Amino acid sequence: MSTKPPLEGIRVLDIGTLIAGPFGATLLGDFGAEIIKVEQPGPGDALRGTPKDGEAGRPTGWRVDARNKKSVTLNLRVRQGQEILYELVRTADIVIENFTPGTLEKWNVGWEDLRKVNPRLIMVRVSGYGQTGPYSKRAGYDRIALGFSGYMYPTGFPDRFPVRPAFPTADYNTGTFGAYAAMLALYERDARGGEGQMIDLALYEPPFRITSNLLANYNATGEIRERIGNRNPTFAPAGTFETKDGRYVQIAAGGQKVFQRLVEAMGMPELADDPRYSVSRERIARADELEQILADWIGERNFAEIEERLVGGNVPFGGIYTPADIAVDPHYQARDSFITVEDPEDGPMAMPGVIPKLMGTPGKVTSTGPKLGQHNDEIYKGLLDKSADELAKLSKDGII
Repeated sequence: MSTKPPLEGIRVLDIGTLIAGPFGATLLGDFGAEIIKVEQPGPGDALRGTPKDGEAGRPTGWRVDARNKKSVTLNLRVRQGQEILYELVRTADIVIENFTPGTLEKWNVGWEDLRKVNPRLIMVRVSGYGQTGPYSKRAGYDRIALGFSGYMYPTGFPDRFPVRPAFPTADYNTGTFGAYAAMLALYERDARGGEGQMIDLALYEPPFRITSNLLANYNATGEIRERIGNRNPTFAPAGTFETKDGRYVQIAAGGQKVFQRLVEAMGMPELADDPRYSVSRERIARADELEQILADWIGERNFAEIEERLVGGNVPFGGIYTPADIAVDPHYQARDSFITVEDPEDGPMAMPGVIPKLMGTPGKVTSTGPKLGQHNDEIYKGLLDKSADELAKLSKDGII
């Protein structure tokens, strides 16, 4: 096993805000890239929340999503700050940003400006609707992207309006695609002798990509997929059910052999031979009545009994976990799905572990999200060779 993480020696400038761009940098940092987080003096990244008593904070979301990063402050809105960014770009492999298109160009730090400084630069540009197209100048947020992508319309129950997932799915998916794109560009540059390049990634595109055949089916049949709650339209029985002791479970048993194992575990083996349910198309056609049978059976039993019967019967089954369930689950613990990282202020802090798991060159979390400007001296003095007097003046002038 190598002692070096796979991205050691790669330097990333994260000049974005919130999640969609910066999360991509976080993923690269988990595997050893040096991440320099460039933040506005004063408030810092908006993910820090509203400053308290004039000091930018470190809420838990920041500590998790800005892990493994070094924070410097830099005002990109003024020429002197832009010149310092040029100095940083000369040393960097990747820049990640997620401003509205045209913003960085207005500040003289757009793609054409930065590639002149460093022709080998890879720049990941995340925006609501992309760098081109009639909507490119519109502001974009997670909720807006989920609606525009088609992802949100079929989500929810038929008697209610479409619902947003509980987490910013578009933001995190876009960050993941951004990291993936950066790795493709690095491979092209370093393994195949290519050049730097700009990556144009719209916030709606990753959630649209994972809508599978939504558009293909519409083009083929004219059908618009509607909301059907927790049901899978091609698979029954499957769904979410409440136990006697008030917990929720998920069951997916639409396959022929799996359905037979399910009804055997339920003590109702005769359902497997019942012509109403014996084949998949009949089960789908009678999903309401079949899943009501399942709901009644589950509702009469506690979670522990259901788990014992269905897991023992090799039926796809799982609980709907809360954080309290995750914190004590032995499988999470055995796989390091969550880890504990020492925070300088609050001590041990739990957070998701590094994924994916590379057996030869695993990733690592060495620090929680930093204080604003915590690494100004390290980067500006050490990397850019600026003197203490220079830094003092830059700070006084509001440049850093």
